[in-house]
Amino acid sequence: MSLTGKHVAILGAGHSGRAAATLALRQGARVSVWDGAGADALQGMAPGAELHPAATAEQGRSVVCDLLVVSPGIDTYGPYVAAFASQAGEVIGEVELAARYYTGSIIAITGTNGKTTTTELVARILHRAGLGGTACGNYGTPFAEVVLQDPPPAAVALELSSFQLETARTLHPAVAVWLNFAPDHLDRYPSVEAYRAAKLRIFANQTSADTAVIRAGETLPPVAAQSVTFSTLDESAAWFSDGHHIRLHGETVLDLDHDTGLRGLHNAENTMAAMAACQTLGIPFALMREALHGYAPPPHRCELIRTLDGVEYLNDSKATNLHALESALRSQTRPVVLLAGGKDKGLDYAALLPLLRQKAVACVTYGQIANPLLALFRAAVPTRAVATLAEALAAARALAPRGSTILLSPGTSSFDQFSGYEHRGNTFRDLVNQLR
Repeated sequence: MSLTGKHVAILGAGHSGRAAATLALRQGARVSVWDGAGADALQGMAPGAELHPAATAEQGRSVVCDLLVVSPGIDTYGPYVAAFASQAGEVIGEVELAARYYTGSIIAITGTNGKTTTTELVARILHRAGLGGTACGNYGTPFAEVVLQDPPPAAVALELSSFQLETARTLHPAVAVWLNFAPDHLDRYPSVEAYRAAKLRIFANQTSADTAVIRAGETLPPVAAQSVTFSTLDESAAWFSDGHHIRLHGETVLDLDHDTGLRGLHNAENTMAAMAACQTLGIPFALMREALHGYAPPPHRCELIRTLDGVEYLNDSKATNLHALESALRSQTRPVVLLAGGKDKGLDYAALLPLLRQKAVACVTYGQIANPLLALFRAAVPTRAVATLAEALAAARALAPRGSTILLSPGTSSFDQFSGYEHRGNTFRDLVNQLR
């Protein structure tokens, strides 16, 4: 795809927007960058790009471009993008732009939950195999920035959110990993079906020469790629784990407890998916075990902060939807005092009640969704509603018996009170470490 002499408009001046602008300039395009923020947000942009701070939808309607590259944080369903797209030849995202100039092997990972851990595992294995294996996309480095490396890596672990898949057109993963699906982001999508349709684009350009790694039991339309299944429930799946050992067709290939720091059925699923994906590139199991030795999940994913007075404090701030909250609860073996709350994303939490009765001794809700969750959860367990995370921790400590776990697993996004799940998780960690 030649961009020489063409006008590429970049909508959004964040990390991915900057990488897209640099790549488009290198390909000979005339590049303009548009962002609703002030001039400071565009400082440090690649030389040669035309900069347009404080950009409005009215300005967007007058922009004529061959290619509009939309950053994933901007709602592609909204009027702002529609204005800029009105005179654009094609609308894509930064990942799609990068994919058009990358000639290596793509292992693409999507799912409502577990994407980042799986992407990290794939990246570690690829790196140990000498294939580069940069973690990129929704996690790590923008894909366009990876493509700009000299030379680019032979293979990448590409985490894909639904936002990035919305604007994918020609993206062609050698391996597409589908971890799971549950309703999410209903504050952005008009329906669950629209969210699901965006996710399914990961398979759109695969052929019978490619591989689709899919959790057994997922209801998917037929895919062209060769399917490989994994499960912690169905022993007939190609890959199966009891949470301690990972087996391929009945043969143990990894001891999670001995070879890694990963614990819980959800992490067993992530590990199976990563190993299955990397096996398609011919990487031997012995090398995979070396790559995964001692690996522990990143912060904010059932992260043990400390044990105080016989009570464990777990930070699962990455649980920004109901499915992630369910996974965290299911993995607990001690009585739980659950901290849940944040922004109201329009999710239905009623399905959580049986699991709360089984796993929790109490709940504390907080934030914008505190009172709706209180009204629902108190039918299952004793529940209190407070305003802030600090108040929630104090209330939970008073409710938690010795031998229990205080679990921050919010079940929704953080944007009512925090800049993101990392900010929320770091705040919780600081509050817990201040306890005496």
